[in-house]
Amino acid sequence: MPDHPYFNLPDFTQPSPPSTPPSLSSHQRCRPSDATKGLLVALLGGGLPAGFVGPFSRMAYQASHFPSLELLICRCLFHLPIALLLKLRGDPLLGPPDVRGRACLHALLNVLSIGCAYSAVQVVPAGNAATVRKGSSTVCSALLALCLESQRLSGYDWCGLLGSTLGLIIIVGPGLGTLQEGTTGLYTALGYVLAFLGGLALSLGLLVYRSLDFPSCLPTVAFLFGLVGLVGSVPGLFMLQTPVLPKDPLSWSCVGAVGILALVSFVCVSYAVTKAHPALVCAVLHSEVVVALMLQYYVLYETVAPSDIMGAGVVLGSIAIITAQNLSCEREGQVEE
Repeated sequence: MPDHPYFNLPDFTQPSPPSTPPSLSSHQRCRPSDATKGLLVALLGGGLPAGFVGPFSRMAYQASHFPSLELLICRCLFHLPIALLLKLRGDPLLGPPDVRGRACLHALLNVLSIGCAYSAVQVVPAGNAATVRKGSSTVCSALLALCLESQRLSGYDWCGLLGSTLGLIIIVGPGLGTLQEGTTGLYTALGYVLAFLGGLALSLGLLVYRSLDFPSCLPTVAFLFGLVGLVGSVPGLFMLQTPVLPKDPLSWSCVGAVGILALVSFVCVSYAVTKAHPALVCAVLHSEVVVALMLQYYVLYETVAPSDIMGAGVVLGSIAIITAQNLSCEREGQVEE
């Protein structure tokens, strides 16, 4: 009889233990996805530091007429110490032989992109030069990814891309419509063309970098950028421009800041493009334009038109759409599986 089901009912006279809310175990916790990590790194480590590079380059030019190729040489010098890291790890400085050509091509494209950007900010306001460069890189990255890669963009991503491009058009459109005639207008138009070519070279470089897959890829391409930049810029400096040795501390401070911030931005963008779509990375890098416009107004005391403020707002809204769309998390257990 004691084993009868009737006598095995629970004892309701005893207090039940307190219920605990269900919690995720360690292998089920939520962590950011790769795309989220890439976009956040591109925003905080790529776009924001890069926004200071253009204004600081312009300040160095205004203080001592520091030529663009000499500024590029100084930036490349900050990349050369990475060779010590490669040596300590026992990796070849130029990368494995089978991918050495593509790695050098990536470095060459980045050198051309930076050289065009530094030349553009000397004749065009820093914010406008950054706007044209980032806009062209975003559009070219999206078109190249559609033509050469199988990656698809969602509707929200396309909305963010079109919105950021519209914001850039709002910023730079009025300036293009009021170009002066004569030599000044010609130099201004040439500055915008150089900024566009810099964005095109940047998008090609990002696409080439995504095809590289070997250990120590990031430090290798960073070192190659410095090496290729020095090899190409030193002869060009003496042939096309006049070297300048600035004596004021402001110029040297700007040059040092450009080298450090540009190196941080280079590493972060190279990492981000391996985690997220290159077009989305370029769109998030439009934050550089907003930072450059703020410095253009508060530091360089250059005029910022209402259209610049409106376009910057559109850019920030588009970045918010892209980031919110890609803010997702993955279960650690699913990732391990």
